Amino acid sequence: MSLWTYSTFLLLFILLTSTYGAFGNADKEQILPLKRLQRTQQYNNPSCHSQNSRSENGATILEMKHKDYCSGSIDNMNRNLQKQLVADDIRVRSIQADIKNIISGKIETSSQTQIPITSGVKLHSLNYIVTVTLGGQNATVIVDTGSDLTWVQCRPCRLCYIQPDPLFNPSVSPTYRSVSCNSATCQSLQSATGNSGLCGTDLKECNYVVSYGDGSYTRGELGQDHLVLGSTSVENFVFGCGRNNKGLFGLASGLMGLGRSNLSLISQASGIFGGVFSYCLPSTGTKSSGSLVLGGDSDTSIFKNATPISYTRMVANPQLFSFYFLNITGIGIGGVSIQGSSFGKSGIMIDSGTVITRLPPTIYKAVKAEFLKQFSGYPIKPGFSILDTCFDLSAYEEVNIPTVKMQFEGGAEMEVDVTGVLYFVKSDASQVCLAISSLQYDDEIGIIGNYQQKNTRVIYDIKQSRVGFAKERCSF
Repeated sequence: MSLWTYSTFLLLFILLTSTYGAFGNADKEQILPLKRLQRTQQYNNPSCHSQNSRSENGATILEMKHKDYCSGSIDNMNRNLQKQLVADDIRVRSIQADIKNIISGKIETSSQTQIPITSGVKLHSLNYIVTVTLGGQNATVIVDTGSDLTWVQCRPCRLCYIQPDPLFNPSVSPTYRSVSCNSATCQSLQSATGNSGLCGTDLKECNYVVSYGDGSYTRGELGQDHLVLGSTSVENFVFGCGRNNKGLFGLASGLMGLGRSNLSLISQASGIFGGVFSYCLPSTGTKSSGSLVLGGDSDTSIFKNATPISYTRMVANPQLFSFYFLNITGIGIGGVSIQGSSFGKSGIMIDSGTVITRLPPTIYKAVKAEFLKQFSGYPIKPGFSILDTCFDLSAYEEVNIPTVKMQFEGGAEMEVDVTGVLYFVKSDASQVCLAISSLQYDDEIGIIGNYQQKNTRVIYDIKQSRVGFAKERCSF
């Protein structure tokens, strides 16, 4: 080897070593550009309504946006970021309560469910929206894998929250039909909503109610109409026509249920999409967009993943059939695998509507201890709401944070994007917290939240009973 070649090689080695930590640290830590993230949240974004769609290789692809960054001023970002945590805490408590009710066999009818007149404070949850067409009318709906029934606000409406789109008007849709009370569809409400249907006096309508545990609710009757997703039609789609709605759904006409019961979108359209859908949730930057892909039979050519897709099986839970459960075997923090007897006991739920990942206390304490061991030397700040591991990073342009990887049965991994490890309680980074929280009890069900799923292609293949993960820079 000549002196020039050796010198060039040595210089290159030094540069790579200083940048990536002797080739090894790239897998153990990643750079979070604090100042650049703050700049991306300083400007308003155009409206998210009438979003784009396309068809590709047999799949329907809908543009997905983060609803809190779609339109209007974000001058109150700090307040919104903090309220998101409060709303998320209420959602998770509601989910845990619903799970206990389902396991215990407790069922409510629509007449027994008490609907509050007011929902208290207006809460903001971190949710993602897509645009669909129902009965020839556009509707912007929240995408939620933790729900089954799709519903929209309908005219005439006895009590409705404000939404940018016109309310759905069934009277102007020639394809709208009511669902009768004595139908099998009406009876399926029990598994889809946890509440059995209620018949009207003339037995012509099937009334429903869905309560979200924080004073938010929707109440109305089941209907059928022509649903269009991009250029794909779903005939006789069953949905809730909400006449009495209250809560934290602003900027959305309603909700798209992607759970596993018979009334969910993915079940109703199984003959079209084959029981397969996926999403890539965009970051919360003002110009970010992602995608909801329906169908395609797990065709990887329609994705933009940067790493191979790794699959793990869905864990069967007959009592909680509509939820998606996985068997988590460990959590990697900066290359150190946290494992223990608490893993794999009851599975962990993956949910697009919950914000912050929840872990049983025993597991959370071990994850927190290892994270603090590796992410040390930064000013400590008090916890906020459900987050108890916080720092003041306002003096830093960027920081190196440990990688976080969820490890599943079969060797599958989901590496958390660098923007999903820390949560900005304050947008100036003066209070930034580890974006993972503890449940109250070890016997509660863990949840993988959407904050940790950002910039990841998550594939739900119900036909083969598996979920896949791959890194992807989300875009439409």
